[in-house]
Amino acid sequence: MRGRGIQLLSQVLLQCYSLLQEKEVLHLVLFYESRLQDNHLVIPSVLQGLRALSMCEVLSPGLAVSVLKAIFQEVHVQSLLQLDRHTVYSIITNFMSTREEELKGLGANFTFGFIQVMDGEKDPRNLLVAFQIVHDLIAKDYALGPFVEELFEVTSCYFPVDFTPPPNDPHGIQREDLILSLRAVLASTTQFAEFLLPLLIEKLDSELQSAKLDSLQTLTACCAIYGQKELQEFLPSLWTSLRREVFQTASEKIETECLTALRALSACLSRSVLSSDSEDLLDSFLSSILQDCRHHLCEPDMKLVWPSAKLLQAAAGASLRTYQRISHSVLPLLLEQYTKHTQSSQRRTILEMLLGFLELQQKWGHVEEDESPLLSHQAPVCSVVFSALLDPSVQLQLVGIKALTVLGSLQGFLSSSNLELVVDHLIRLALHEEDSQSSEAAMEAAGSLAPTYPKVFSGHMVPRLEEELQSEREESHHKRHSLQQRCLQALAAVSTHTSIVKDTVPILLQHLQKAQKGTEAKNTQDVISVCQSLHRVALQCQQDAEGCWYFHQTVVPCLLAMAVQAAMPGGCACLLLLNSRLQQVPFLPLPAESTHTLPGKALLEEEVLAAMIPVISAATTHLSPELAAQSVSQVVPLFLDGDVSFLPQNSFPCSFQPFGDGEHLEAQRRLVALLMAFVCSLPRDVAIPQQEWLLRELLALSCSSNCPFTATTAAKCFAGLVNKHPAGQQLDEILQLAVNRMEPSLAEGPRRTQALTLLLWVTKALVLRYHPLSSCLTDKLLGLLGDTELGPATADGFSLLMAESPDVLHKGCHADVRIMFRQRFFTDNVPKLVRGFHGAGPDVKANYLKGLSHVLNHLPKPVLVTELPTLLSLLLEALSCSDRVVQLSTLSCLRPLLLEAPQIMSLHVDTLVTKFLNLTSSPTMAVRIAALRCAHALTSLPTTVLLPYKGRVIRALAKPLDDKKRLVRKEAVAARGEWFLLGSPGR
Repeated sequence: MRGRGIQLLSQVLLQCYSLLQEKEVLHLVLFYESRLQDNHLVIPSVLQGLRALSMCEVLSPGLAVSVLKAIFQEVHVQSLLQLDRHTVYSIITNFMSTREEELKGLGANFTFGFIQVMDGEKDPRNLLVAFQIVHDLIAKDYALGPFVEELFEVTSCYFPVDFTPPPNDPHGIQREDLILSLRAVLASTTQFAEFLLPLLIEKLDSELQSAKLDSLQTLTACCAIYGQKELQEFLPSLWTSLRREVFQTASEKIETECLTALRALSACLSRSVLSSDSEDLLDSFLSSILQDCRHHLCEPDMKLVWPSAKLLQAAAGASLRTYQRISHSVLPLLLEQYTKHTQSSQRRTILEMLLGFLELQQKWGHVEEDESPLLSHQAPVCSVVFSALLDPSVQLQLVGIKALTVLGSLQGFLSSSNLELVVDHLIRLALHEEDSQSSEAAMEAAGSLAPTYPKVFSGHMVPRLEEELQSEREESHHKRHSLQQRCLQALAAVSTHTSIVKDTVPILLQHLQKAQKGTEAKNTQDVISVCQSLHRVALQCQQDAEGCWYFHQTVVPCLLAMAVQAAMPGGCACLLLLNSRLQQVPFLPLPAESTHTLPGKALLEEEVLAAMIPVISAATTHLSPELAAQSVSQVVPLFLDGDVSFLPQNSFPCSFQPFGDGEHLEAQRRLVALLMAFVCSLPRDVAIPQQEWLLRELLALSCSSNCPFTATTAAKCFAGLVNKHPAGQQLDEILQLAVNRMEPSLAEGPRRTQALTLLLWVTKALVLRYHPLSSCLTDKLLGLLGDTELGPATADGFSLLMAESPDVLHKGCHADVRIMFRQRFFTDNVPKLVRGFHGAGPDVKANYLKGLSHVLNHLPKPVLVTELPTLLSLLLEALSCSDRVVQLSTLSCLRPLLLEAPQIMSLHVDTLVTKFLNLTSSPTMAVRIAALRCAHALTSLPTTVLLPYKGRVIRALAKPLDDKKRLVRKEAVAARGEWFLLGSPGR
């Protein structure tokens, strides 16, 4: 009865403790303290009552101490159940947060009492609370007295943590939680050092990898608060253990943690203040490291060379002092060894080690010459790096280029003559080195160094590249074309500073104007190459407002002018005028006969316009709203009104009317692609002049043009503007106009394909922004899946709806893209697709499967896994579809599911094996590769499920081993090897 009464009282107090008065709390505390001496069955309820009272704000002074003394004296905590022990820890925690000064008045007795409470605790839920209490004891300066070792023992007995959470643990406590909590305790005070460091050394010498990792991470944490005094006695043993682990371990994790611990030790010793009569422990510690590691650097072919280099670099990376001490000893040795060894592989190893020390100098920044070991060896270091750039070994060249980039980043290291030599080497490697790796690396290095030395690269590299680009030397066409490509790439790569961009952009535009004359395939490819280089420059300018605006106002008008001129039926006088502007020389009058020469039409090719789109888009996306408004006020009137006044030249043989009627204007209509690139990349808050008129013209063009390219770009431009259009009556009217225009065209007539293209792009624009009309338009698409003529194209359109578009309707061009639009589309439309499939005729079922496959293929995999049981039968049926696109999309969808949902997929293993093996004989290479990858992924299913099929699969996979395509054979080898190993020991 007493127990039930106390239990009821405690439950009431837990609900209303905040309402109690001070006298009431006093009497209740005294009552509960007396009950601690009662029968052990009563104790849990008493502790619950005391927990409620420990949360009272009106607790009288001295009562907290009285309660804890009573618990320490009367309760054997570790004989209680887990929940009751947790209650005791909660009482202590409550008092420590509200009655800190009172508890500190107990002195070391409080620490001793808690040690008794915690001693023997095993439950991880309680240990997390107990570790936090110990951490607070230390952090808040509670008196530990003579009980430091006892407190260490009662916590360190859990090190290293060996805990595996039970399956489906509702508490969610992980091993890592206990490790971090215990580490915070052990690394919280220097008073534990004399006990902890021997323990860490002992665990480092054990065979258990987890113990080694935990010890190393704990040592690193301790170094943040330790000093020379704590470390002095144990430094030799610690170094011996760390060296052994790095020299001998096969674990990359352990090696990394060893190096981190060594860096922390060196940093700790560097921070310690030295007294005049104390030994410099850092110097003796570094001397030990040098003594044990330095001589291994002389043997670049031996296995200890890299472990030694890593240890030296880890110590050198701890502080500027450690870097100077080690570099003074190591740098001269590495330079000597590079000269002594002549093999490229040996030199590469030595230079890679040297590169590690160069990067450390980069970390510590510029220092005076008398303090820097690197600056004192400036000449030999440069000589070694330059010699690596001249070596025929590509791998050595690549290391040399990395070293050159680091040297260039060190302020004041390279002299002006060395800088010119650097540019010469980079030009030679970028343009004339046969291996593309070295060429690309040299261009990247030039781009990295150009912002640091813009005048050097503008004055030396850019003119050389321009000279090579314009050179007319007699060489084979292939060699000449390759050199020009590299010149264009190098000009783009080096354009990483605004002053350099102002030099390179005119050169690129001038070459573009020259390349676009003519209709041969090589002219088209040259124009595309220039556009690709301009695109790279545009991307590099985006983060610099000045460079971005210069590029935009220089390149966009010039591209538009060239394209408009190419679309004109007249002559080339305007192109020559444009060329003279680019060359920045006075325009000279042309002979009369030259005005009748037809210019080349390379700029009107679809692939060329497609290459110009990302240039204009990248030049526009990062404009400020003010500058974007200035630009749009010029570009839109060009297309609507034919206003060419802002172009570099404005003398055209006839007016520019891309939205006009007539077959003779078809070339001009193609340039709507450039309008799309511009207006669809503008920030959303930039007003577009005459937008309603522009939308109507785009709508009309997308439905009426006989050119698929023009119709598609007009539809994309219309969709891009609709996506950003503010909601309201104007948007509703233009959308209704579009629906009214599309519906008759979709029903019948010669332009059903154009209407479908417009429907797909408008639907995508509305789906992305969650517009209410999107569901209506999606239903129209679902209905078209049953159309024998438009059904296949509509099914492919579902991929367009779900995929990321590269030029419009993505976040990079400021489109209105809501989060999780794919999941919403899936939820709203996949059930309709499934119903449509079941109700469709046999001639159009494949359309529904293809649409479903595209939707699932672009859905986030966690979402797909949850819906897998209901959709898997349809996916398996899609594998039997003869459409190769359906097969490929479905295989791409199934492969990650095999890895992420093996239990569900195991239920259909017989069907999966049969389908995948059949598709390995597909006439389409991409399908064969995807099927083999899926066959490979099957091995992630439970072994017991797969073993009955092992022989059959191995026999079937023998055939693709002889496939005529190397990529197919490669996948077959990988898949067959995994099936051979299926069921073997250790798997």
